[in-house]
Amino acid sequence: MKTTILLHLLLLSTISFAQQRPTAEKPNVIIILTDDQGYADVGFNGSTEIPTPNIDRIANNGVVFTSGYVTYAVCGPSRAGLLTGRYQDKFGFSKNPLMAPKDSLMGLPLSEETIGAAMKKAGYSTVAFGKWHMGVHPSLRPNKRGFDEFYGFLSGGHKYFPKDFVLADIEQSKSQYDAYNTKLLRNTERVEESEYLTDALSREAVDFVERHQKEPFLMYLAYNAPHAPMEATEEYLNRFLHIKDLKRRTYAAMVSAVDDGVGELLDKLEELDIDENTLVFFLSDNGGPTSHNASDNSPLRGFKGDFFEGGVRVPFAVQWKGVIPAGATYDYPVSSLDIFSTAVALAKVTPKNELDGVNLIPYLTGEDKGVPHQELYWRNYNANKFAIRTLDSKQIMERETTYLFDIQKDIAEKVNLAYGQKDRVKAIEHLIKEWEMSLMDPVFMGLSEEKKYSELHPDRFDK
Repeated sequence: MKTTILLHLLLLSTISFAQQRPTAEKPNVIIILTDDQGYADVGFNGSTEIPTPNIDRIANNGVVFTSGYVTYAVCGPSRAGLLTGRYQDKFGFSKNPLMAPKDSLMGLPLSEETIGAAMKKAGYSTVAFGKWHMGVHPSLRPNKRGFDEFYGFLSGGHKYFPKDFVLADIEQSKSQYDAYNTKLLRNTERVEESEYLTDALSREAVDFVERHQKEPFLMYLAYNAPHAPMEATEEYLNRFLHIKDLKRRTYAAMVSAVDDGVGELLDKLEELDIDENTLVFFLSDNGGPTSHNASDNSPLRGFKGDFFEGGVRVPFAVQWKGVIPAGATYDYPVSSLDIFSTAVALAKVTPKNELDGVNLIPYLTGEDKGVPHQELYWRNYNANKFAIRTLDSKQIMERETTYLFDIQKDIAEKVNLAYGQKDRVKAIEHLIKEWEMSLMDPVFMGLSEEKKYSELHPDRFDK
């Protein structure tokens, strides 16, 4: 497999330029993460129905990862992998955590160092915006996990209009989804918000950059859009009156709100003349749920929750002006795990734990002629399902079925080659078995076990 000709041509000029231009000693790092966004729902992956001119600026200024993956097909475990740079099954974060304010084990284990904590060791100011979903117990919240500042919510989702932010605190929750109605947190204090949630998160991100422009910073901007509930303002909905399906129109409006925010953030970096000193990643936390929120994963098979490509292959791009190529594509498989590894390498900081990602910059500049990953892995503990992506294959192992795809020729995973290539299947199964030995059982119950958890913890929501 080869990277595109375009990338090779751009690398020649970019490598020369990067060698002449000294890079910043500690570049800023921004991670923009959307929630449940479909693979096809960005302009740089071909969308014409939902224009994303500002998200596309990242692609135009940098590199699109055509084989960009996350570590799980739903949000909690996927985010745990991104925030730690480690396969989340290595520390038991195998499920979406429950809303359990009293449970200090219901979330990201304290044994794990977040990207925020690692970058703080290098003198970075760190901030998390938006969706946390790493635990609601006080010991698991962002300000205790390496982030100097936090503005957002702790649960796996949230309402978008401030009129619905009616609960004064998470302790007022009486059920799993009550937390969708909490007031937002600024660090440890509940605040009154007046703007549509996506706009509020964008506003806070721009303000943070303004305040921290003269020092290195790490920003984790975790939008909950376009995750349900499907809610958008008339301003955004009116941009898509040509879309007759109301759910798809609302979804498009929610993506457009994110795109506006991305534009405001990129504009601020340019205005302050720190855009060439800032690495900006954009990706979704998993594939779109399709019918649930009207997302579009084409041409991929499957959706959120699947280990088919539609569940784990996501829109993914990065820019670092003057250092990596502009307007290029990179075809070798990369992972959200690589964001942590890239950040700490640039910050020259040693992480607490062994990482599963790699520093992508040498691969993008052409300094490293190899490939970032020979294999990428996935496990669904409850379903006893595994998947592996090699350079040219994708194999999925379920309880009774094995799929093998020539992923380079069959991105839509239409032709199962497993029955005709049994030796190849066994060889790949061996790789999965070896990887499985590094994993552990889940350390907490997940959403599918909520009833059982509540029976075991009848005081779950008691004050």
